[in-house]
Amino acid sequence: MSLIVQKFGGTSVGSVERIEAVADKVSGFVDAGHQVVVVVSAMSGQTNKLIALANEIMDTPTPREMDVLVSTGEQVTTALLAMALHKRGRKAKSYNGSQVRILTDDSHMKARIREIDDHKIRADLDSGHVVIVAGFQGVDENGNITTLGRGGSDTTGVALAAALKADECQIYTDVDGVYTTDPRVVDSARRLEKITFEEMLEMASLGSKVLQIRSVEFAGKYKVPLRVLSSFKDGPGTLITVEDESEMEAPAVAGIAFNRDEAKVTVLGVPDEPGVAYNVLGPVSEANIEVDVIVQNVAEDDTTDITFTVHRNDLKRAEDIVRASAQSLGAREVKTDGKIAKVSIVGVGMRSHAGIAATMFRALSEVGVNIQLITTSEIKISVVIDEKFLELAVRTLHSAFGLDSTDEE
Repeated sequence: MSLIVQKFGGTSVGSVERIEAVADKVSGFVDAGHQVVVVVSAMSGQTNKLIALANEIMDTPTPREMDVLVSTGEQVTTALLAMALHKRGRKAKSYNGSQVRILTDDSHMKARIREIDDHKIRADLDSGHVVIVAGFQGVDENGNITTLGRGGSDTTGVALAAALKADECQIYTDVDGVYTTDPRVVDSARRLEKITFEEMLEMASLGSKVLQIRSVEFAGKYKVPLRVLSSFKDGPGTLITVEDESEMEAPAVAGIAFNRDEAKVTVLGVPDEPGVAYNVLGPVSEANIEVDVIVQNVAEDDTTDITFTVHRNDLKRAEDIVRASAQSLGAREVKTDGKIAKVSIVGVGMRSHAGIAATMFRALSEVGVNIQLITTSEIKISVVIDEKFLELAVRTLHSAFGLDSTDEE
């Protein structure tokens, strides 16, 4: 008998019919002899409706009261799912975050989990219950309801799996696994049977929206096996787990990630002296603008050029800040480009395979894609290119690294 934590997102519980379907799925696991803890999100669209109600009252609602308000969405789903299981003759019990006692810090709307009291859940499981827990929420030391931020139900699921030492945490979504790249861009994209935590973290941070980054970090830290599955069709999904050292011939590249929401700022002709990078980028960071790729080049005339990328929505603010800094530094010029994209290849096999970068650069050059910036890590190479070449670049790299599906598959 295995202990499984299953998390169902908003689309999976978006209607009474879908909640009934989840109850059928959970019942199947109980029939197979498993103990099951279910974490649910609010019904799709419900959280946005609650936020809209709050905004009708106040332009900037009080964070504490916002947490009280938006946490009600998940509680509706837990009760309805418990009823659906009761109708099927199952013993089931629903809990909100404070009843379980998912203890968090007091940062309303973005709380962090500190510890989970698993005694009630274990007692219910031992007595044959399916335990249903409201995702996305907890309680601070003073008894105030807190929420974990958007996507927090994934984190609740993984945290419960870690606390209960579950055999697996299953994340049910509207896709049937993690793919080598977005199937909407590359028709021949393949579902991966397995991917490492490291690879999934890189894919998520680089634009893959299958899983919330924080939940993958949590799972990797506590070595909780994660499986991404579809709520709407059966299949094995994708297992996210630790790197298997026995797989000596792991594929060099597991997948291709991309992000369209990039913009570039270049400061030309800055005096090449200590502290110049900080003087350019420090004010940007202080404005809470996240900087991604950074490249600095020193010219022969003792000046330096600094280029960095930001989210496209932050370009105007970043440009205004940098122009003010550039003027005080005596820089020659500031240029911006809001029509770029980032394409990345990811794979733990890159550690032991030579020539990966050369293959990437050659493939892009052969289809006429110019590389503007390059950044690397141990298991990733990212390039910044003109946005109009994004899909061409993704398809080209997908083929170049042998990721296309075949008829045999």
